[in-house]
Amino acid sequence: MTPSPAYRRVLLLSNSTQPGMGYLDHAAETIVRHLRGAKSLLFVPYALHDRAGYAAKARERFAALGVRVDSLHDAADPVAAVARAESLFIGGGNTFRLLDTLQRQQLLAPIRARVAAGMPYLGASAGSNVACLSLKTTNDMPIVEPASFDALALLPFNLNPHYLDPDPASKHMGETRETRIREFHEMNEPPVVGLREGGWLEVDGERMTLGGFGSVRLFRRGEAPVEWPIGADLSFLLR
Repeated sequence: MTPSPAYRRVLLLSNSTQPGMGYLDHAAETIVRHLRGAKSLLFVPYALHDRAGYAAKARERFAALGVRVDSLHDAADPVAAVARAESLFIGGGNTFRLLDTLQRQQLLAPIRARVAAGMPYLGASAGSNVACLSLKTTNDMPIVEPASFDALALLPFNLNPHYLDPDPASKHMGETRETRIREFHEMNEPPVVGLREGGWLEVDGERMTLGGFGSVRLFRRGEAPVEWPIGADLSFLLR
């Protein structure tokens, strides 16, 4: 089920912790607004090995925002837990481990259905990656092998969280992020948003804006990359 553009509420953070700040502090105000008064949140800790510890961290942070957290790893019936969730947050970690678990628990379709019905979706890092079309532009190592790279497809493009610009002083001789994304476009069509640290994409219905700190770098097949500043209206990527 494709999420309804009229009801789609998606907030994708590049990172969950900004240097010098606490967990989710840099985006707390935006997160509260995005949740639209929701008093409970279903947390998905599957991207990390220590699910209980990760859930405890999320509970502590969201308690300060007046939001109760239930963790999906505690649910006897994960599909039913998604069906009754008031809002959903998928945390960061290893994207391959995250998608593999979502697939094994048959959660992709239920999450899509809830987002289509207007449930607020919050993602950070890996949780932002899986909201897009596929894992093909993640930075993570494939520590497990999912059934496919196809992700939630809540949005019709790909994302590269933690996007890094080339460092002129670096002696690293490997590929830059831009080189890897160009390689992706040698074989694939979807646009890729290079989302730098501290930035986020906020989708409200048919409108998508860039928030946080810094600009994003947009890559489209056969075109030169384009920089978009904070506050930019990127709604054209939803169509």
